[in-house]
Amino acid sequence: MSNGQPGKREKVPKIITAFFGFFPLGLAGAIFLALLIKAYPLLSIKSLPTLIFSSAWQPSRGHFGLWPFIMGTLWVTVTAFILAVPVSVLTSIYLAEYAPARLKRLFQPVVDLLAGLPSVIYGMWGILFIVPAVSNYLGPLFGKQTSGYSVLSGGIVLAVMILPTIISVSTEVLNSVPLSLKEAALSLGATHFEVIQQVTMRRAFPGIIAACVLGLSRAFGETIAVLMVVGNVPIIPRSIFSPAYPLPALLANNYGEMMSIPGYESALNLAALLLLIIVVSFSILARWYLARISRRLG
Repeated sequence: MSNGQPGKREKVPKIITAFFGFFPLGLAGAIFLALLIKAYPLLSIKSLPTLIFSSAWQPSRGHFGLWPFIMGTLWVTVTAFILAVPVSVLTSIYLAEYAPARLKRLFQPVVDLLAGLPSVIYGMWGILFIVPAVSNYLGPLFGKQTSGYSVLSGGIVLAVMILPTIISVSTEVLNSVPLSLKEAALSLGATHFEVIQQVTMRRAFPGIIAACVLGLSRAFGETIAVLMVVGNVPIIPRSIFSPAYPLPALLANNYGEMMSIPGYESALNLAALLLLIIVVSFSILARWYLARISRRLG
């Protein structure tokens, strides 16, 4: 190493890669700051708890209660999550452990196709099939009168949309479990199902949790398909058959319109900021839980 030149040459790529490594973090901070600045005019005249927990949404009168939209987001997302996770995990187990090779080769392009479909296609499918099914069959089955445009319709459409993400990642995680572990369990007299339950699922559980988190993150931010079937009524849902108005739908429907109303743009930016905080909070909690599970499993 003459004159320290090789050491300097080593620092250049380190600095460049560090810059691009921290770029996503800086971008997230910039987005947060921009939304906060745009929301500040409303926050300067109304307290944050009042805006969050108020149910009155009357922009022309200066009432910007966001609680119905927050609850609509949670209702639709949780419904989709409850519907999607069992189907996704069981499908992944079948593909990884039971399905013949020919079926695996056939199934993968189908999953990729579902993942690549535009949101509006899912929305049209929801309007044509899911909404009438909820209105004519599922609602009466549970003694509920509903138009079909409801939390349940939005949850079903959203569940179908996140299925490919969870299935793809979960299948890869299950396939990554070392074959030697399975063979060792089989040699001790365990059945195939016992191997899946006691070895494969225990080893793959953190990865499956991560797959579910990816699906949940997409569910929180999905807009077009959900707003087409959820009803878009600014009320707090009382059941899965009630209409809802999630935060992404609020932003997609209203941003750029009626900006002459004082505080309206700030309220929408505050809604976007709250959506960002909700998604980041769930991601942090999920990663904390994932790290805890990983430590417990060794």
